[in-house]
Parts: sequence; structure tokens; C-alpha cells
Amino acid sequence: MLATLGLSVATALVASGPLAGTTVVLDPGHQLGNANFPAEISRPVPAGGFTKPCNSTGTATDGGYPEATLNWQVSRQLRARLVDLGASVVMTRTSNRADRWGPCVDVRGRVGNRIDADLKVSIHGDGSYAAGARGFHVIAPAARAGWTGDIARPSMALARSVRRGLARSGVPVANYIAGGDGLDVRSDLGTLNLSDVPTVMVELGNMRHPDDARRMTSARGRAAYASALLTGIRRFLR
Repeated sequence: MLATLGLSVATALVASGPLAGTTVVLDPGHQLGNANFPAEISRPVPAGGFTKPCNSTGTATDGGYPEATLNWQVSRQLRARLVDLGASVVMTRTSNRADRWGPCVDVRGRVGNRIDADLKVSIHGDGSYAAGARGFHVIAPAARAGWTGDIARPSMALARSVRRGLARSGVPVANYIAGGDGLDVRSDLGTLNLSDVPTVMVELGNMRHPDDARRMTSARGRAAYASALLTGIRRFLR
């Protein structure tokens, strides 16, 4: 089933380690080639009681480093660390290529449901043009009857764990999101709305801010993001 969906599964060769027996879905947002397939990514798909475009191009730093590549590189590092600890990891896309697109947000949203995953984390970078906007924030699904009512509380617990991991690693909390605590709740994201397992979307920073961009475009910065996300996931799974 997973192969027919174009998903990638990484599993520890020996079921041992502190995360043995757990399954984590990582969703590297967007795809490098989305901009080359406008008809495909603009097609409306289910998003939780309404429709939204299949996908979008994502953003980039002012220097041209694509969000899709950031998401992919951080997700791959995080996947390797999770597998080293014994977890099974499913990725919602298997490549970062200019000649590919998607998958759509409805597919991404439902991946964890089919395999009874313990959690799903969707990894992104923001593209705000607000003056001075920088820092990370973590988005949890709103409690919507018939959709996310059953996962809203554990998803918020996951969001708090991920926030703690990022904040303790030294990544600044977003200064442009209401509340100022690095947490947001949204009801308009199909990636979250269609999940039946605890899920969050994390915006690692604002790619348009020079300080955030420097962190995102450096190998050291991406490794720090992966380590911080791992800390948050492990705390939630405990």
C-alpha cells in the first residue's frame, strides 16, 4: 500500500532502542518542482469539509534557497536520527526534484491514518514580508467536530513539546504570530484537518529574514533544527 502511494519507509534493522515500536510520519512541505506543474498543484482537493489547492510552490530565501529543499534536508536528517533510536519513519515524499510535484495536501494529511502512526510532523519555512518578522512557530489543528475533535488535545501536547525542543536549542520564537508564545491554532490546513493521529505543522523560521535565512542555509543550522525536532518528538512519545 505505501509503495503505491509513493511513500518512503525507513525502519531500524533491529527493533531496539528507546523509540522501538513507534511510527512517525514526517511531511517535508511542498516539492521542488511544484512551480513547473501549475495545473496539477492548483487542482482543488479535500481539505477537511472544504477544498483547497493540491499544493503550492512554497517560499525561498532572498538568495534563492527553496523552502522545499530546506524541508527535505531537515526531514532527512530527522528521519536518520529517529531510525537510529529504533523508530519506523514514513516520509510523505521520496525526492526533492524539479521534475516532480506534490503529493497533494489531502494525501499528506491522511498518511498517518493508514499506518496508525504515533504522530505526524509537517516541516516548513515561512515567507512573511512583515518588517522584522523572524523566528519559529508551531501550528496545531483546531478542535473541529467530525474532523480534528479527537486529536486536538494530543496535537497541542505535541506542539508544546516541539516548541520546547526548538526554544531550548536557541532558535528564536516567532515575533509576528499572535500570542508571542510560538504556538498557533488553525482550522484551514488540510494537512492537519485530515489527520486522525496527533499532528503539527512547524514553521522553522521566516526565510525572508536574514538571520533565519543564514541558519536555514547552513549545514550546522539544519542539523540544529533536526536535533531540536527530535527532542520535541521524544518528549511527546514519553
